[in-house]
Amino acid sequence: MKSSLAIIVALSLAILLSSGLYTVDETEQVIITQFGMPVGEPVRDAGLHWKTPFIQTVNRIEKRVLEWDGDSTPMTTKNKVFVTVDAFARWEIVDPLVFFRQLTDETRALSRLNGIIGSETRIVIARHDFIEAVRTTKDRKVVRDGPAPVEGATMSTAEARIGVLPEIRAGRSELEAEIFANAAPKVQELGIRILDVRLKRIDYDADVSKSIYQRMISERQQIAERYRSEGAGEAAKINGERERDLATIESEAYRKVQELEGSADAKATEIYAKAYNQTPEAAELFEFIKTMEAYKKLITGDTTMIFTTDSELFRYLKSSNPKAPNAAAGTAFEAPSGLDKLPTLLEVSGR
Repeated sequence: MKSSLAIIVALSLAILLSSGLYTVDETEQVIITQFGMPVGEPVRDAGLHWKTPFIQTVNRIEKRVLEWDGDSTPMTTKNKVFVTVDAFARWEIVDPLVFFRQLTDETRALSRLNGIIGSETRIVIARHDFIEAVRTTKDRKVVRDGPAPVEGATMSTAEARIGVLPEIRAGRSELEAEIFANAAPKVQELGIRILDVRLKRIDYDADVSKSIYQRMISERQQIAERYRSEGAGEAAKINGERERDLATIESEAYRKVQELEGSADAKATEIYAKAYNQTPEAAELFEFIKTMEAYKKLITGDTTMIFTTDSELFRYLKSSNPKAPNAAAGTAFEAPSGLDKLPTLLEVSGR
């Protein structure tokens, strides 16, 4: 009988201890509630603790940094570009008592964060252009997309804007800081502290992506066409300079050749003159040889020439002795009396 009573007392004591004792982990904090209402201060120290058995309940709250990952939400930028924004944030519970009274658990906390951070993200994105959210910082200088323009090339103002990014006044980092600054005060009353907010992904809306890509392709084609035009102009310039230089070189070469030939002919004439001017007979022989050479060049099988009777070139055709008083027709010609001064025309054929 006594042993049975001891067993019952031991079991009752064990049940009482198990209901009253609880442990707190290093990664959590505890709120004790009695009949659903919080009692006492939050328990933040790790270890073994005591509560009133059966009537008090242990509510465990996370102490570590938590993550909020919002859904991809469509929204519109200031320059009317439809985009889908995916943001995330890190947060922690700094006042577990207020958190428990306002939200109770993390599920409701995430729901409130969806409304607060999502709303502020939509407002900030709507205040800025699309490029502001895409670029990480505003510290960049972009003058023209592609290599530097060719020296001396000119473009119209409209063409110069192709491939030029608009000026960035804020940048993605400042947009994230603005979202954080607007959302942080609104969650303090919930016992929550937001550590940071980041824009994880920003993409065009699926309905407009095709038109955006087509516009990008068209812009790239305009840039390519502009470079082709500049290249064709530069090629025409180079070809013009080449043709001009070639004509100059050929002209100089021709002038040089003529000068050399003239100098050589003058030298040869001087040599001939010295050789054939020593006696009258030598001069007459030189004149005869040169005339015969002229005949070889001028009179061919299909040559027809017309001379006057007093032509110097015709004199050796009239007679082998140009000083003879009479000449036979064909090989020698005798001018009629009184007509030797007239310009009689004879036809000489090489056939």
